[in-house]
Amino acid sequence: MGRKSTKENKTIYQTSREEMNYSRETAAEKLAFISSDRIEKIESEKTLPHPEEVLAMADCYKNPSLCNYFCSHECPIGIEYVPEIKSKELSQITLEMLATLNKLVCEKERLIEITVDGKLSEDELPDFLKIKKELKKMSLAIDSLNLWLDQTIASGKIDKNLFPSIKK
Repeated sequence: MGRKSTKENKTIYQTSREEMNYSRETAAEKLAFISSDRIEKIESEKTLPHPEEVLAMADCYKNPSLCNYFCSHECPIGIEYVPEIKSKELSQITLEMLATLNKLVCEKERLIEITVDGKLSEDELPDFLKIKKELKKMSLAIDSLNLWLDQTIASGKIDKNLFPSIKK
């Protein structure tokens, strides 16, 4: 095993590899199709990883959040459309989800009033945008919950066989 890096501003790819106590050479062996030189270039930001490399690293390093990081920070389409999902504790995710759900329950009647005629008038727009903001929060909370579950399964804390509908 190689010596530990003392570099201060490590990329998420490097920290993920190091958390597994893998040298670049060990990671390259486990990843099979990514050389240690390529790993070094990705970690030093000399080149961007390809999506299939990120998928392989996420699996190998047991860090599913690498995929969201890549999509929300490095993929041109994802930067535009994929929000960054931060890792959170289950209790925080649940409380955020319930708080948003409570707000949406209160806004349900207004959403029905706004959409019943199939048109959005100028006077309805502010309320509609407020509801849209809460729906976005709910979407992020759901994504956070899914990431939490993926990370918990990847870490071995939950048996993935208990969730047959989850990919892999």
